[in-house]
Amino acid sequence: MKKILEKFRYRKVILAAADAFIIATAALITNFVLSAFDKDISGKTLTVSIVMSVVSCGICLLAFGAYSKLWRYFNKKDYLSCVYGVLAGMSIACLFFGVMIENVPVIYAVIHFLISVIGICVFRFIFKQTFIELIDCGIKESEYKRTMMIGGGQACKMLLKEIKNAKQSTAGNSSALFDPVCIIDDDKSKIGTEVNGVTVVGTTADIQKYADEKKIEQIIFAIPSCLEEERQRILDICSKTNLPIKIIPFLGNLIFDNNNSTLLGQVRDIKVEDLLGRDPITFDNKEIKNFISGKVCMVTGGGGSIGSELVRQIAKYSPKQIIIVDIYENNAYDIQQELTMEYGDSLDLVTLIASVRDYYRMNQIFIKYKPQIVFHAAAHKHVPLMEVSPMEAIKNNVVGTFNTATLAQFHDVEKFVMISTDKAVNPTNVMGASKRCCEMIVQYLAQQHEGITEFVTTRFGNVLGSNGSVIPLFKRQIEQGKPVTVTHPDIIRYFMTIPEAVSLVMEAASIAKGGEIFVLDMGQPVRIVALAENLIRMYGKVPYKDVEIKFTGLRPGEKIKEELLMNEEGLQKTGNKLIFIGKQIEIDEHTFASRLQTLCDAAQQNNEELAISALHDMVPTFVTPEEFNKKVLVNV
Repeated sequence: MKKILEKFRYRKVILAAADAFIIATAALITNFVLSAFDKDISGKTLTVSIVMSVVSCGICLLAFGAYSKLWRYFNKKDYLSCVYGVLAGMSIACLFFGVMIENVPVIYAVIHFLISVIGICVFRFIFKQTFIELIDCGIKESEYKRTMMIGGGQACKMLLKEIKNAKQSTAGNSSALFDPVCIIDDDKSKIGTEVNGVTVVGTTADIQKYADEKKIEQIIFAIPSCLEEERQRILDICSKTNLPIKIIPFLGNLIFDNNNSTLLGQVRDIKVEDLLGRDPITFDNKEIKNFISGKVCMVTGGGGSIGSELVRQIAKYSPKQIIIVDIYENNAYDIQQELTMEYGDSLDLVTLIASVRDYYRMNQIFIKYKPQIVFHAAAHKHVPLMEVSPMEAIKNNVVGTFNTATLAQFHDVEKFVMISTDKAVNPTNVMGASKRCCEMIVQYLAQQHEGITEFVTTRFGNVLGSNGSVIPLFKRQIEQGKPVTVTHPDIIRYFMTIPEAVSLVMEAASIAKGGEIFVLDMGQPVRIVALAENLIRMYGKVPYKDVEIKFTGLRPGEKIKEELLMNEEGLQKTGNKLIFIGKQIEIDEHTFASRLQTLCDAAQQNNEELAISALHDMVPTFVTPEEFNKKVLVNV
């Protein structure tokens, strides 16, 4: 009894008091009506009847759950609980009254019951509507975004239900600020029908029409199972409306757990990755686990965007130990703390501050920790900066790779995985040429067949969200109200996500036999200006009107178009249909060693003229950007 009373809080007290008043008033009204026909009951009998009806109905309403749900959530089923509660209460009161005092006229009991039920249900309905209107008054009308739903299937149905519930629950809930106005669906049989009170008005061809006609303020893409090609087609249409777009993730990415139990909670802003034009790449986790599990893994440049993701993914596969090597202490500290918080003492993690340029320091690390797998991600990657400081690109990329790779061979590392870039193919800048030198170093060591180390190179294009990616720059420019800067209207690039890039590295390492260059099929290249336009639209702005796009001219060493293969390289398939092996170009070992020595000596002496000349000797495909871009633009 005590527990029941504790649960019977103020809200329930208000409802119970209102019900008691309605039942008592209904009795008086009933008796007044019956007095016109001389069928009323005496004052004393009426008083006892009212008391007994109020008590018995109150108990029965409680028993039938009429007070167990918040009135703002009341639906048809909950109103029935009121009907059953009053019916049971009246029946008990009449039975008890008839046994103890005298029989109550049937007509009195029936009318009393009907007026009480109607009064109680109407009171709840009015109270519910009043509450909702009070909430609405607390939120500015402009904060409700008129929303178009794309897709009228099950996800849309669930989402609309959650939006309705969220809107009624609390004024401070941002997810309640959707105002679903219409639904778009390519199933023409659905047009004119309603989904949870919202009308399906047309197909995807009508998106622009109804966005204007209905004064839509935002769009929710509610087709999580949509195929990628169709997804891209629809999102392209949506982006042309210049409205903010939110999206439900792929079905496989939906998570329903204690922290994220609703579909509404997973609606997110559209990401540029959603418009890449291909499915997310999947990899053989079993193969990778067999490769990593129980091994000592070292990642140079382990604090960078690629290196840190490598460390995260390696940690998932139960390595014996992970060694992070990085010259930049802040990044190294960040990834160290992240992994320590996630894994605690279950992960043997060593974080070392060291430069791959320092042969003796790196040798100490190899002697002490005896890594079995080395992922070499340390490199200078910013093209314009390396054009200004070419010696640093050669020292860090070329010398650093030679130090790390030769030490790996000397210390019998099982596999050495070098992370390269598409800028190494027919390079037009020092950074790209230096990375091509790194590829040649790895192949040179693989050709020697000395020791047990298997050398492998992975090559891919631009990585979304990495340090130096255009996406973070574009976002900052849009958010700060500044023009978005694109170097050239015809510039195109291949893109992939950081997890995809790292998964490529991991799988390549697991299947490598030594000497390969692994290349990822990255789909169709993306025009940077189109990327900028779409990103601006995703912010709900109009390109060239709300946000200016300024063409600044190609930067030093920049290509119009990147490539993934050199002319001499062919492609060989692997077990993964999106990963290929580029045929290596044979390295003349004697000539290569001599030229490499000349290049490294010139860099150490900071003799820029001699170093650049040596770089051209080592990489015959290294041409000026003007020469390369002129050929590309002729063919555009």
